Amino acid sequence: MSDTLLVSTRKGLFEVRRHASGWSVDRASFLGDNVTLAMADVRDGSWYAALDHGHFGAKLHRSEDDGASWVEIGAPEYPPKPNEEDDVGADGRSVPWALKLIWSLTPGGPDRPGELWAGTIPGGLFRSHDHGETWTLIESLWRHPDRKRWFGGGADYPGIHSVLVDPRDSSRMLVAVSCGGVWETTDDCQTWTVRADGMRANFMPPDQAGDPVIQDPHRMVACPANFDHLWVQHHCGIWRSRDGARSWVQIEEAGPSTFGFAVAVHPRDSDTAYFVPGISDQLRVPEDGRVVVTRTRDGGRSFDVLRKGLPQDHAYDIVFRHALDIDQTGQRLAFGSTTGNLWVTEDAGDSFTQIRGHLPPIYAVHFVPTLGR
Repeated sequence: MSDTLLVSTRKGLFEVRRHASGWSVDRASFLGDNVTLAMADVRDGSWYAALDHGHFGAKLHRSEDDGASWVEIGAPEYPPKPNEEDDVGADGRSVPWALKLIWSLTPGGPDRPGELWAGTIPGGLFRSHDHGETWTLIESLWRHPDRKRWFGGGADYPGIHSVLVDPRDSSRMLVAVSCGGVWETTDDCQTWTVRADGMRANFMPPDQAGDPVIQDPHRMVACPANFDHLWVQHHCGIWRSRDGARSWVQIEEAGPSTFGFAVAVHPRDSDTAYFVPGISDQLRVPEDGRVVVTRTRDGGRSFDVLRKGLPQDHAYDIVFRHALDIDQTGQRLAFGSTTGNLWVTEDAGDSFTQIRGHLPPIYAVHFVPTLGR
């Protein structure tokens, strides 16, 4: 099991470790700075942390000693915007050719040491071949004609928040965009195909709701043992795919609500997935002030509402899309909330323990994987 959890918050990166006496916060890095995301590369053990310095921009750091020290490395950089090009999205907003946020970090395939992927706002996908020292914009997706139909969801501009590399074939990837649907490449980013058939965006006019290019997936995950089995927490509900994203089926019922931001899937059992629901887009709080996690073990046919150890009275925690994670065993699950509460389960969700309250708002949690697993 993973004994280390990276917790990215509005005011620093916190390393949470499990000891004989239980879980504790052992160290804070970048204290006071806005850490939006952290990732540990299972291939070589390197850690990466993305920071948002507001006026001073987004930065990226790497640690090769389990967080004891950090060095700044290159951040993705957009090319100059051609003067003659008027890049306007579907919402009429001019899209800047400049990095606003690093919204996802993903290692490349096991056969490509040093390769990393970064999804960003305003909708660019970047690749590094040298452990993040330098980055290259994937022009084939950025210049795809349908990109101009994307628009901002929770952020002002479109953003790539989920990047999934097929463990069987490093030249195949899926990315999810808010708001821009799901996209697949099978030829190492030479070409792209939209893969959001079956999803519906109820916030659009009825004749446009099924358009795959304007869907708003909040988070997409694939089962590591069966990459063709995927789950999406969408702005308008929960969807699953059993054919590698070629089609999606909506899950109609899932406990208190199907609205939320985060989803996690068991590493070996693709029918087991977890969600943290809110009431709705219009009311982003837990139903009746009770924090719960919903779990399906049968592919979405039924759900358990898990609440043991979670606050059930006047609790208004919301969980962002990267703030729920599951470890390599599938037994440990952790999630953090906008109100700075952090919980963990070691029995697949049957009971939860609060590790810490009063942390800064939590943006992301990530179990450090065990090398070689």
